[in-house]
Parts: sequence; structure tokens; C-alpha cells
Amino acid sequence: MTVAGRLAEIADLGRDAERSGYSRHLFDASDPPLRAWFGSSAEALGLLVEEDDDANLWAWWMPQPGAVRHDAIATGSHLDSVPGGGAFDGPLGVASAFEAVAQLRADGFVPVRPIVVCAFAEEEGSRFGLPCLGTRLLTGAADAASALARADAAGVTLEQAWRDSGRDPERVGPDPERLGRLAAFVELHVEQGRDLEDRGLPVSTASAIIPHGRWRLTITGEGNHAGTTTMDLRADPVVAFAGAVQAVREVAASRMPGARGTIGKAQIIPGGTNVIASRVIAWMDLRAFTDDDVREQYALTLQRMRAAVQAEGCTLDVHEESFSARVDFDDELTARVTAALQPEFGQVPAIPTGAGHDAGILSAVLPTAMIFVRNPTGVSHAPGEDARDGDCEAGARALAATLRMLAGSA
Repeated sequence: MTVAGRLAEIADLGRDAERSGYSRHLFDASDPPLRAWFGSSAEALGLLVEEDDDANLWAWWMPQPGAVRHDAIATGSHLDSVPGGGAFDGPLGVASAFEAVAQLRADGFVPVRPIVVCAFAEEEGSRFGLPCLGTRLLTGAADAASALARADAAGVTLEQAWRDSGRDPERVGPDPERLGRLAAFVELHVEQGRDLEDRGLPVSTASAIIPHGRWRLTITGEGNHAGTTTMDLRADPVVAFAGAVQAVREVAASRMPGARGTIGKAQIIPGGTNVIASRVIAWMDLRAFTDDDVREQYALTLQRMRAAVQAEGCTLDVHEESFSARVDFDDELTARVTAALQPEFGQVPAIPTGAGHDAGILSAVLPTAMIFVRNPTGVSHAPGEDARDGDCEAGARALAATLRMLAGSA
């Protein structure tokens, strides 16, 4: 099979007729068939499949029957998406991992160390607002009780969704024993930008993940009648929100070139056409090159936001939902991945990314590295995300070469 062929097997799962693209979220209707696809793909390759207590999937290739699972080389990514996302962000890494294993098996390669393919739960955080949920729970980077108390847009808590899926929320939390079996993690991912396209290269490694934070904003005004309330008597949270959005953009644009600020999700309450809203809830995403840069960007943005909100006679409440510190990938592991790629691809660059990844969370407990596959459009988190078939196959070969090097020696 090919990577494209593997992706075609799940191409109809989680399609979003309203937004276009894909909307695949933890424990929604697309989740069981995606997990079933993972299981059948693994079993077809003779891999042993299991799900951990944090809803992450694992498919083990053991050096010999009954071997102890330690010093394993892990690879894979995630299967969920943002609302209306593309076909490659996440699934490409899982499909490529299975294809890399298939290539190694076809070549008669027998690993000295175990190889395990992973699909981590809710990497995007789109349903419950916590990115890299599966790996944060697995490593203890997120408190299990706090995570389980989170609710989705319909008010369903993660704990309830966990129970409804037939899983036990009492078992959710850190799994140091499982993590102790791993020696390294290498995640293949479609590039979320045009760096490789501009360089004319099919693959690269990653140098770092720049830091980012997510905040929930609640702007409260006074609900009233749109037709009877004169303009001078209004405290309209939507007007205040417009000023807040502008503040995010102005501060990000005035900072260093790497700063980014976005508000991409908002709820207007109560949402009537002839009603002045009483409240706006929105989510803000800020990113920059260093942790301190993001914190400074946040402080300046908040200052401008408060001025805009107060000018409209409204109030602002801000809650930090997550903060992901800068991650510099393991130098030694990245050098070994680069060496594995060199025979076919030459001296590939190591490039930074502004997108968060499970490899970033896992980097706190074991060496991690990433391989990027060229994206000709540079678009990500949208239906226009793309990767050429030839580049996808090149990525699988790059990953196979990496696994051969890492798992081929004790």
C-alpha cells in the first residue's frame, strides 16, 4: 500500500458538510471508526494493539514474541482535527508510520528495539479546550481532575463523555510505567507553512516549537432591545469585543516578526438578531519565539483590551486555559534523524514551527524529534491543507530510514 492509499481509507470519516474539510473530535461519531481503522491497519502488519487509560492508541512491533517492552522507538501522531480542518494534520503521521513499518517488514528488517506506532487523543483540543490532551494526561502535564471537569460547547464534561464512551474516568492520569518503556519519539507531520515549498525540499527535521498560550475571554455588557435602546445608552459587549480583536492584531503586528495573535472562536449570547448581546465569550491564541515574549505580548494585549472594553461600559474576565512553553527538540536525536535522511535527501534543514505537537509535550520526559513533509499551499487547519503523493511517500521512506537506524541497534 501507499501513504495516500492509507489516508484514502479514512477519507470519508468526519467530513464536515457545513465547514468543508474535516471535524474529528474525541469521542464524537468519527472517533470509533478512526480507532477501528488504526486497529485494523496495525493488525494487518502483525502489530499488537492496545489503548491506554488516557484513550491513546499503541501498536507494538516486538523484536520477538514475549519480549519485554522497553527502550522502544515510538512514532505516530493523532487522528483528530480542528473544526473544518484538513486531511493531513495528524493522520499523515499515523498513516506514514504504518507505511514505514510495512516497508521495513517488506525489506526483512527485524528490529532490535521495539517499534510502537501511536495515535494520541485530542491533540487539537477542539472539543474540550486542552491541546495535546492525551499526552498531557499521559505525562502528568495536565491534572486529570481538572481536565475531566472541562466541558464542551454543549455542556458535556470530559468525565461524562469518557463514561459515555464506555471508558473509566477513574483510571485517567499519568502512566510513568508506559513512558518508561520508550527510548525516543519521532513524529512525522505535514509542514504547517511554506518553508519547504520555498526551499524546494520534500522533507526536513524540526528545530523547535515556539511557545503559545490560549485564554478564554468573557466580556459582559447589558442585554437590551435593539430597536428601543438609543446608541448613547448601550453597553454592547460585541462592540467591546471588536475592540479586543483589534487589540490582539495590533499588538502582534507591532511586536517582533515572529509574534502571532488570533481570535478564531467566539460565542455571542443570547445571539438574537434584534437583541443587544449581554455577553461575548471568545478564545485568544498568542504565540512568539520565547516564553517571555508571549507573556509580554499578553500583558500588552490585555492592557489595550481593557481600555476598549471599559470605553464601552463593559467588563472583561480573562482565564488562561493553557500555556505551552517553547520546546527545543533533542539535539542528539535530531542529528541521528538527519543522518538517517541524508543518504536519500542530502543535508536537510531543521526548521522551527509555530504549531504545537504531541512531540512537544513528550519532550519533557524523553528525547523527541520531528520530520516535516512539504505542504505546497502552506495552508493548515483548513481544507486547503495539502501534501503531494510523492512527498508523502518520501516522508514514509524518511521515517522508515529513521526507524531502521534507531531500532536497529541496542
